Amino acid sequence: MPIDTSSYYPEVPSPDGGNDGYSLNRREGGLFGSSQNNPEPPEREPLPRHDAPERESEKKNRSKDDPESSGERFITVCSNLLSWILVPLLMPVYGLILAFGLSILDVAPIGMRITFTLIATGINVVIPMILVVLLKRMGLVDDLGLNGRKERLIPYIISIVALVGTSWLMWAKGAPLWLSLFFAGGALGGLINMLINFRWKISAHAAGVAGVVALLIRIAKDGSPEPELFFWLITSILLAGLLGSARVWLGRHTVWQVLAGYAVGFGCVFLLTMIS
Repeated sequence: MPIDTSSYYPEVPSPDGGNDGYSLNRREGGLFGSSQNNPEPPEREPLPRHDAPERESEKKNRSKDDPESSGERFITVCSNLLSWILVPLLMPVYGLILAFGLSILDVAPIGMRITFTLIATGINVVIPMILVVLLKRMGLVDDLGLNGRKERLIPYIISIVALVGTSWLMWAKGAPLWLSLFFAGGALGGLINMLINFRWKISAHAAGVAGVVALLIRIAKDGSPEPELFFWLITSILLAGLLGSARVWLGRHTVWQVLAGYAVGFGCVFLLTMIS
């Protein structure tokens, strides 16, 4: 004789609120009933943990149209601003200004320093920028930032020629050999970058700022008369790190492309300037 347990166990509703679940007091699905005809209750999906880190696959699958947070927008704006302030075309000019102010060249007349700085700016910044704008109008480059690897060939050639011309000018006008070789090192680094760029998008920004760091180390080797040299050396190293991080944040380069740019720019300028 089956035992009726309904008086001991009140009916408990099924987990999904329906009548096809199981209850303790039902003979067909309770403690004493058969479970062959009763399917297992559906498994519930675990609730997402808000403190769990976002998976890499989920990051890749996020829509590009997702709005950035205010913090991300701020970092993006700062990264773009830093990329334009430390654009490779300006690195020769920055290096020349630092050389005039931190080395034995600080005894040169102010008029001479301004003249050479303006000449270097015209050769390495103004003329290349005009030519890049013309290339854009001709449809040979897509944007002035030269973010595409394949559109960098002609601008690289222009920059290399400009640096070689500036190096010759400094040598012809009696500047210290290490200053002339600073521009020659930039030209050599540009040539190496151009050859690598045929297969891999190495960072020209990283190469340029690393060349300035190498120049300051070369000036320190002679014993700079200016106590501010150490400050500018540390500042240039910090800016180099920030610039590399900015290029990676903007998606222009990978970490390895930035590191390769550092190595090429620093190595070429350091080795050539140490000749003198």
